[in-house]
Amino acid sequence: MNITKQLSEIHQSGAPYIIYKSQKGFDLYTDFSKKIILNNKNIKNFLNKINRKKLKNTDLFIGFFGYELLNNLINIKVPKQKNLNFPKGIFYKPEKKIKLSNNFKYPKQNFVAGNFHINMNKKNYTKIFSKFKKKIKKGETYQIKICTKYKTKSKINPLDFFSRLSNSNLAPEAFMIKDNNYSIISCSPENLITKKGADISTKPIAGTVKKTKNLNKLKALKYFRKNLKETKEHNMIVDMERNDLSRVCKVGSVKLSKQKIVEEYKDLFHYVSLIKGKLKKNINNFDIIKAMMPGGSVIGCPKINTLNLLNNQEKENRNIYTGSFGYIKFNGDMRFNIIIRSILNYKNISEISVASGVVVDSNANHEFNENFLKAKALIDLFK
Repeated sequence: MNITKQLSEIHQSGAPYIIYKSQKGFDLYTDFSKKIILNNKNIKNFLNKINRKKLKNTDLFIGFFGYELLNNLINIKVPKQKNLNFPKGIFYKPEKKIKLSNNFKYPKQNFVAGNFHINMNKKNYTKIFSKFKKKIKKGETYQIKICTKYKTKSKINPLDFFSRLSNSNLAPEAFMIKDNNYSIISCSPENLITKKGADISTKPIAGTVKKTKNLNKLKALKYFRKNLKETKEHNMIVDMERNDLSRVCKVGSVKLSKQKIVEEYKDLFHYVSLIKGKLKKNINNFDIIKAMMPGGSVIGCPKINTLNLLNNQEKENRNIYTGSFGYIKFNGDMRFNIIIRSILNYKNISEISVASGVVVDSNANHEFNENFLKAKALIDLFK
């Protein structure tokens, strides 16, 4: 059967399914035999029970950890906030895996959506920005990411949205989930964990500049190298993620494999590094998740203190945003991204969350506008 036709039939059947970017295209997972809704009590048991040597290509759990769940895992309290009552994490056991090409297309569908409303205008953003600038000057944090959220009432076709998004803004960690009562569409660029046997790596992104007619990849690299604010931000995040990795890796094995390179996307250039290490003996997946999540590049540093500052300031739950999506194979190998550049559609509400980093050299107007730039590729899907 034609793959596109098969995908269309799965979609129209109403059966839940997941699409995740692979090296050569996309993998589609469906026919789920288990669905595990995670909470603060069952997450440790879930992570520790995965251990089998022989593997089929569906011997894995695939899904996401939400931001709140990951905070609880490292004993960080999230005060009561406005939220959608969306699950803290969900993982699925697929029985079928189908390969899709990079350029699969799904016919554009009609959808209903209102105007987007931002949860924080520039004036309120600037107030919070100034408050955090003072915290930085006092040494309570060195960098902190302020989250803004765009929301609209909407009924969407997630496969249509994901097809268009992937064809216009293909990202190495893109994914979508369609279930009976929610969907997630994401063009996340950032890998947080890739683990194969004792080898583990993380690929922090810290630094963003808008593409223009006059700015190519080489000029973007020169811009980042000359920009003090971007360089400081990148160095801090790389140091933090190298430190996180060192907690679970053999002494001396954590190395910068690629340092400060530029990756190109539809509207943006990103400043990227790659860090690799060798795991210590007797380290399990629970240890790795605790050490690495939530991903530092979308939080700030130092991680624990900055999380506390953020959670006491933010009035709305982040839900999936800055959580992690990916899979854990039954032999313990895993791959997880950081959930950014994403749309969560739940209870006929679509929300897009974005954040930019505040350091001592930051400018409130620039960072507020950078947040909108990050959200724009997703908001454009609703036009």
